[in-house]
Amino acid sequence: MSFIAVLFALVIEQARPLARGNWIHASFRGLARWASRSMDAGKPHHGWITWLVAVVLPALVTLAVHWLLWNVNILLAFLWSVAVLYVTLGFRQFSHYFTDIRDSLEQGDEAAARSLLAQWQQVDASEIPRSEIVRHVIEHSVLAAHRHVFGVLCWFSVLAALGMGPAGAVLYRLSEFVARYWVYKSKVPAAGEGASPALQRVAVGAWGAIDYVPARLTSLGFAVVGSFEDAIDAWRSYSLRVPLGAPALQHARNDGVILAATSGAVNVRLGGEALKPAVFAGPAHQVVPGIANGEAVDDMPALQEPLAGRQPEIAHLRSIVGLVWRSVVLWMVLLALLTLARLLG
Repeated sequence: MSFIAVLFALVIEQARPLARGNWIHASFRGLARWASRSMDAGKPHHGWITWLVAVVLPALVTLAVHWLLWNVNILLAFLWSVAVLYVTLGFRQFSHYFTDIRDSLEQGDEAAARSLLAQWQQVDASEIPRSEIVRHVIEHSVLAAHRHVFGVLCWFSVLAALGMGPAGAVLYRLSEFVARYWVYKSKVPAAGEGASPALQRVAVGAWGAIDYVPARLTSLGFAVVGSFEDAIDAWRSYSLRVPLGAPALQHARNDGVILAATSGAVNVRLGGEALKPAVFAGPAHQVVPGIANGEAVDDMPALQEPLAGRQPEIAHLRSIVGLVWRSVVLWMVLLALLTLARLLG
């Protein structure tokens, strides 16, 4: 049933994607805002309580609804899984930026491509050259595909196999969202909704731990459907160059592993200087006091030094699309086999 639920959700999401600013995502933003305002008192244990309320509580509610519907009617539980996956899973939540930037570059309109990249990532892209536009689009698109599709599939598949329905999809997406949202709000003084350093440490550290295995499964999938030896070699090279460091920076290492595997899989040079965030005045990497001995927890470049490969070109954008869709097929085949094994077992 998991395979069919994912298939239905992907088809529905492609045909009728959720609108930007929809009430469901707005509700999750409201929950994260309320939790940080009401429970974040600046201590580590307050941070964990806030994180549990904003992330684990919705996942438990999702689980409770699943079990309730399962006891009433299996079809209702199936429809609930499809509905939750429709909200948490899918390409159309970010792919319009990729498509519009690619079309602008193919038409030679680099100014429009820079403007779209700036809108997408809230960065200053006014002076970067064409190849750097392509590089950043590849990096952001691959990471977005991982967070919106492959990571969700991983956690959904594991917890669904344990009888927990779509709770894993909610846990994964909300853990990523609050880590990004609370750090972002802390950058904008006018918002008045910034999270304490303790809460940011908790959220970013939890996100790094939750994404550890999915990031490596995504990288392995890219290697299988791309150039396997080159992808593994780039992955190994990155792992040797980047020390383990602090747990608060695990999320950056996860992203680095994915980008390294992507670089080798399609033979493109990724990594280098990150774009400067445009949402606040100051250095490119905001330092959160007390985190990782003064190291930044947000916007830290996952690949600070470029990996080997060809200079990014527009043709690589098409290669990335093929790589991602082949990975989707690989995941769906594996999920179908697991579903079949459960039915036969």
